[in-house]
Amino acid sequence: MQNIQPSMAAFADTKPHYDLLDGLRGVAAITVVWFHIFEAFATSHLDQRINHGYLAVDFFFILSGFVIGYAYDDRWGKMKTKDFIKRRVIRLHPMVVMGAIIGAVMFYWQGCPVWDVSKVTILALFMATFINALLLPATPGTEIRGLGEMYPLNGPSWSLFFEYIGNILYALFIHKFSTRALAVLVFLASCGLAIFAIGGPYGDICAGFSLTGTEFIAGFLRLLFSFSAGLLLFRIFKPVKVKGAFWICSLSIVTLLSVPRLGGTEDLWMNGVYDTVCFAVFFPVLVYLGASGKTTDIYTTRICKFLGDISYPLYMVHYPFIYLYYAWVKNESLTFRESLPGALGVVIGSIVLAYGCLKFYDIPVRKFLTNRFLKPKNKISFGL
Repeated sequence: MQNIQPSMAAFADTKPHYDLLDGLRGVAAITVVWFHIFEAFATSHLDQRINHGYLAVDFFFILSGFVIGYAYDDRWGKMKTKDFIKRRVIRLHPMVVMGAIIGAVMFYWQGCPVWDVSKVTILALFMATFINALLLPATPGTEIRGLGEMYPLNGPSWSLFFEYIGNILYALFIHKFSTRALAVLVFLASCGLAIFAIGGPYGDICAGFSLTGTEFIAGFLRLLFSFSAGLLLFRIFKPVKVKGAFWICSLSIVTLLSVPRLGGTEDLWMNGVYDTVCFAVFFPVLVYLGASGKTTDIYTTRICKFLGDISYPLYMVHYPFIYLYYAWVKNESLTFRESLPGALGVVIGSIVLAYGCLKFYDIPVRKFLTNRFLKPKNKISFGL
């Protein structure tokens, strides 16, 4: 079978998808949900289970750079910057809005000793919802949960904030770079991110969710390297033969994200080295292999398609339920074993909700917006 397939949400005049890459994005998204589940039991980065789940964001950024290059690099002679921006907003923003709404609806049920939601007024919640829906970041000290997050109703929206930055930089500047200039950018960005990982204050790159100086710099470096690296991979891509690529890459992703913390408080650099090897070596290799691979049976094809379809909605709707689960665990002083039914409910329920949002909200809204704001000849895939 071909290694690129149509997506559920694609129109007839669109480019087909790399079905294995779609599937790998879904695998990473589900792993992220479990990573967030275990936040309820961690006291710091050091003892978090599925410890390196945060690196899934860097994998997502590399995938984004690759598929953006595939979808748009050859269109700039006949596509204006504003048309590209419209397409990306239509692709990404409906689920940003949905995540904010779900977060707002569930907010007052998420109270616990870590954050007191009872003191937040309806007006403050409404304003936070409006700001989150516009993807405008809240500043530390003004956001309503008190954790310093850019998006206190739906924490993972921070990566969409940087995804938009990456798309804007691509539209204005990066798409014009020669392959050699792009390689220089990737090298410099990798050096900056490696320095932060190995010599920075955390011993990892689990940063970017806040507007504080350190967090913003880290988030920007994560975006700049990974998005540019993905684009460079597309520019130099020549498929290689690999059997069982989806299963090999899926197992590799889950394993890499689940590795326990390396080193302790006295050896933060050790974990920084691991993060660096993951984002600079392992993830680009996995994307390359995934793009090269082919599905050889109908079951793998269907799995990849389903995982790819739900990956983005799942990422955008699961975290309000993580807040709820976290509050339940803290309020009842539960162990993971005691809360396992709730954890499974969050994971399975989030997947079901993501699929429902895709079928009954995301696709219809994007079709409407495409018909309303893009000329028919410019309609593109909703999956890219």
